[in-house]
Amino acid sequence: MGETGASHWCVQIEGIVPITRANRGRVLFGAVYRGALVTDGFEDMDCGAVQAVERLGGAACASVEERDKGLTQQAQGFVELTIVPLKDNLRTIKLNAKQCRIYRVLLNDSFEAPFQYFDPFLDICQGDAKQRSLEAFSQSHLAAALQIDPDRNAGELVISIPSEASHLVGEGKGLRIGIEFSLEQPQGGVHFVIPDCEGTLAERAAHMFTYGHENSSRLWFPCVDSYAEPCTWKLEFTVDESMTAVSCGDLIEVVYTPDMRRKTFHYMLTTPACAPNIALAVGPFEIFVDPYMHEVTHFCLPQLMPLLKVSARYMHEAFEFYEETLANRYPYSCYKQVFVDEVDQDVSAYATMSILSTNLLHSLAIVDQTYITRKAMAQAIAEQFFGCFISMQNWSDTWLPKGISTYLCGLYAKKSFGNNEYRGWIHSELQEIVRYEEQFGGIVLDPSQAPAPIPASMASPAQPPRAPDPGFYFPVRNVHTMSPKYLEVLRKKAHLIMRMLEHRIGQELLLQVFNKQLSLASNASQQKIGSGLWTHMLISTNVFAKAIFTVTGKDMSVFVDQWVRTGGHAKFNLSFVFNRKRNTVELEIRQDATAQRGIKKYVGPLLVTIQELDGTFRHTLQVEGTVAKADITCHSKSRRNKKKKIPLCTGEEVDMDLSAMDADSPVLWIRLDPEMTLLRSTFIEQPDYQWQYQLRHERDVTAQLEAIQALERYSTPATRLALTDTIENEQAYYMVRCRASLCLTK
Repeated sequence: MGETGASHWCVQIEGIVPITRANRGRVLFGAVYRGALVTDGFEDMDCGAVQAVERLGGAACASVEERDKGLTQQAQGFVELTIVPLKDNLRTIKLNAKQCRIYRVLLNDSFEAPFQYFDPFLDICQGDAKQRSLEAFSQSHLAAALQIDPDRNAGELVISIPSEASHLVGEGKGLRIGIEFSLEQPQGGVHFVIPDCEGTLAERAAHMFTYGHENSSRLWFPCVDSYAEPCTWKLEFTVDESMTAVSCGDLIEVVYTPDMRRKTFHYMLTTPACAPNIALAVGPFEIFVDPYMHEVTHFCLPQLMPLLKVSARYMHEAFEFYEETLANRYPYSCYKQVFVDEVDQDVSAYATMSILSTNLLHSLAIVDQTYITRKAMAQAIAEQFFGCFISMQNWSDTWLPKGISTYLCGLYAKKSFGNNEYRGWIHSELQEIVRYEEQFGGIVLDPSQAPAPIPASMASPAQPPRAPDPGFYFPVRNVHTMSPKYLEVLRKKAHLIMRMLEHRIGQELLLQVFNKQLSLASNASQQKIGSGLWTHMLISTNVFAKAIFTVTGKDMSVFVDQWVRTGGHAKFNLSFVFNRKRNTVELEIRQDATAQRGIKKYVGPLLVTIQELDGTFRHTLQVEGTVAKADITCHSKSRRNKKKKIPLCTGEEVDMDLSAMDADSPVLWIRLDPEMTLLRSTFIEQPDYQWQYQLRHERDVTAQLEAIQALERYSTPATRLALTDTIENEQAYYMVRCRASLCLTK
């Protein structure tokens, strides 16, 4: 990019100054961005939608220079977009650009367009000294986020089409918009890692990478920063000859400058992708082509190649598993994973690439890290299918790509690590959701529309309607006002909701729904932008529900209203009494906490399993109100003094010491919703010896973990012995033995 000074259209941003040839330092990398996008409108005027065949083009150069013995990171760039107006009266175009110094805007390389830049996040509540409350700040914070929301046809950069260029605007007529910009000392979106040691930047393993909170590509280049605007891209990055630039798409060529001091990487992404799914990493990376899949390339910092080869040796299995499970090919022609330092998230997935933390790399000697690393890599690959290739239509649909990708990752983890590891993971996610919702409030996965009202005949007269308590200390109507912890738990909840859906329609049919969405998106991605089919690459709650109905014939609207459009979880308190005369278990399940934060009333089937002397017996109860009672006839008679092996739910028969149990009762232990098919918390009132039996003899790891948690309340020699036996039992799952050790310390 040629030199540009600040014109009268440029906006000065505090902390960002113009970069001129005089103050430009050593060039670490340069870049050119090109691409194509579709948008439904750039302005508030009644001009209809605007289609764009965007070329995101131009040169961006970033440098690291010394100033007073300190390091300054800066970048210059040029972005080109070609939009196709759907009406002739387009006069204003709104784009997203944050912390960017905009030099000028050109239309068709000929006309300089006036523009305004305003970031409302820089001035939240600053003008009102009287309102010093969290509520006032939250309202202003949300208003600022909505003011620049690309899904509401808004943005920080407002470009006006001058009257002398109005002849360029026509229905179906392409209009190229070129934007020259710069960054200096970026506060987010781009991170430079400069180790404090001697040597050149390459010798010091200096590198940089992009990152962000959800849709934050605006932090490093002007764009339409929406998940609902897929586009094709051409990207060019000029770097020092010792550096490698890794970005989205296929590497077309690498061209050296005449002096051989720099080289330009040309990437092309022909499969439509949205701006938030574009990323960049630059550094002196060591490169490893996967020996099992040559389309996959791994990048790591110097000296880490031995760890990389160990950590990634099974990654090809994840590709094979997903392609076989989804009956669809991987949607892109290549995949790259880059390991960088000082990253705030272990894994971030982008179109055709992922940026991961070097902390995930491990040697053969580290066994427990294998679970974490392989799951992280598998999660990134799953997000290539749902998250990058198929994106969300609105932010309120974010639960779908997050939930589906994590669900698929769970299936892979179950296949790779076994059922114990998988169920332990599901159990821990469920507990974390319960803790979060009871502390802050119920998470509504899709708040875009209210659930259907409950029919009067089904409504409980004893339960007066109450206004939902939002509970949160931040607005949940926009992704940029949400807590990162909220989004983290939202992903876990979306995963478990997807798993609940699997239990209701069956895994095979659910995978057929995923296959249908991928097939439609795959066909759409091969069409031209004007076909109007690119909407198949977006997923929403309504589209997903319709797809389920098409595949299964089942209407899941009630399920969606109950678990997706409504927050909270159920809370059950189970108690029981054995009736010796009738040989029955008198069960009582109460939902007393429905008025508490994060708790909601559940109506529907509920599974109870009773382990008796003659085996495990499953009973499905229908819960209608806050109190459900049932008399369950036992299949066994008390035979404490008779020697006979006891069959477990696995079909295995074991010997038990029955001296501790009630002489009259054949019940060894009781479990509630053992398959975790509901979002719920449970409290089961049973004596300590039954928890001890459950810990020693139940084969389900979640039952053992629940027993250990319950035994914390019983500090007795018998409890200590049960925990010690579990720790010493080499047949027990390692997670259970570790938890028993921790419980013993308490």
